[in-house]
Amino acid sequence: MLEIPFEPILFGVKVNIHLILEYLAFFLGYRYYAFLKKRSKDHIPSENRLYIILGAALGAFFGSRIVGFLEHPVIAIQQSFLYIFNVKTIMGGLFGGLLGVEISKKIIGEKQSSGDLFTLPIILGIFIGRIGCFLTGIKEFTYGQETSFFMGMDLGDGILRHPLALYELIFLVLLFFLLKSFRSKFSVNGDLFKVFMLSYFGFRFCIEFLKPNQFFVFGLSSIQILCITCWLYYYKFILKAMKYAR
Repeated sequence: MLEIPFEPILFGVKVNIHLILEYLAFFLGYRYYAFLKKRSKDHIPSENRLYIILGAALGAFFGSRIVGFLEHPVIAIQQSFLYIFNVKTIMGGLFGGLLGVEISKKIIGEKQSSGDLFTLPIILGIFIGRIGCFLTGIKEFTYGQETSFFMGMDLGDGILRHPLALYELIFLVLLFFLLKSFRSKFSVNGDLFKVFMLSYFGFRFCIEFLKPNQFFVFGLSSIQILCITCWLYYYKFILKAMKYAR
């Protein structure tokens, strides 16, 4: 039976499985993006696409750390500067990457939507990274509250908890295949990426209620406030989708 946290020993050295899977997520996510780019007609010139990727990377870097700090500001302040620099969250990375892309597109004057080509690779990358979070157990703040729910698991502290990373893995599989089937309908206009962002941030808003958060603003965690910010950012798209549904 797999013991969590999963800390394999290789040549006498304890392996950080989460770090390995995090690097693997970046590598395979990019390779999948390159594969999709070859098989599709990209309306954005290669040079502009590189600037967009750079903007996304910078935005994701700073966004992940700013939101990671805001998730546990009291704990972060008590730690060293290096701890504050290293703490991060995928939610801040996604939203920061989005802002980075929009800023870079304004600078270079690119008008075409750029997110659809990144959507499925991003989901793949998050999925691989979340496997690492699940195997790390309570050493990563992706575990849930104590529960008597049938899916409750001992994540390393002897307490049955909601395995939130496992819930997310299931959600990501469903979302991946759903958006993959819709990809032909959203091939140019950026709607595929918007549906992904709204779906993923909606899911994360809900499961935050199952986390043992300690820092709240207006009764909501920092991640939930970010989720609401994302919905407000896409309010025009939401209104358009509601109008279309009617």
